[in-house]
Amino acid sequence: MFTKFSKYQVATAIAVLFHTIGFAGIVFFKSDFIIQSTPFNLLLMFGLLVWTQREKNLFFWLFVLVTFAVGIVVEMIGVNTQLLFGDYSYGKVLGYQVNNVPVIIGINWFLIIYCCGITVQTILMKAITKVATETSTPPMVLKALSVIVDGATLAVFIDWIMESVAVQLGYWKWNGDIPVYNYICWFVVAIAMLAVFHFLKFNKQNKFAVHLLMIQVLFFLLLRTFLNY
Repeated sequence: MFTKFSKYQVATAIAVLFHTIGFAGIVFFKSDFIIQSTPFNLLLMFGLLVWTQREKNLFFWLFVLVTFAVGIVVEMIGVNTQLLFGDYSYGKVLGYQVNNVPVIIGINWFLIIYCCGITVQTILMKAITKVATETSTPPMVLKALSVIVDGATLAVFIDWIMESVAVQLGYWKWNGDIPVYNYICWFVVAIAMLAVFHFLKFNKQNKFAVHLLMIQVLFFLLLRTFLNY
């Protein structure tokens, strides 16, 4: 008798498989092919998130469009003017570029913001309800603050664990040390995107998004450890 697996289980298994292959290829085989396949992996994770998203209404697609577009625009401003993030530039690993910014970066912004928003909302819902009851604070206010501020903090943490690995793998490079200003900009942009995430009315229950965030955190932490960053 065959066991019927849920979408979340299938998507999680695929994500674990591809990240495991990526980790082994980078650490043990120093594979340029694996590194050059990063855009494909990002597109695959995007596809799995869309597949596991319940009730893909107009507001969900609007969120995808907004995060993709804003991500591209802020990166163009950053790369070409240094007014955001700092003095950095992209390598060729992430593929096709428009105005010195890889198009896949827009997808990466969506992945991070969506996964952080879903994860914070999923983990903190019980705590938010309890605190709201104890303090007589409207739960919707606490929920908005938690999703937006805590989600943005989580997004900055994700960027921090990625930065040194991404530089070493040729995704992008900095002219000098990674500035604190980069993380400040990340926090501000993430707050804006997570506000859009919170206030747009679409289903925000996706176990795979939580699993993917944990997989990616573990993936980059292991790379930092094994590659001695």
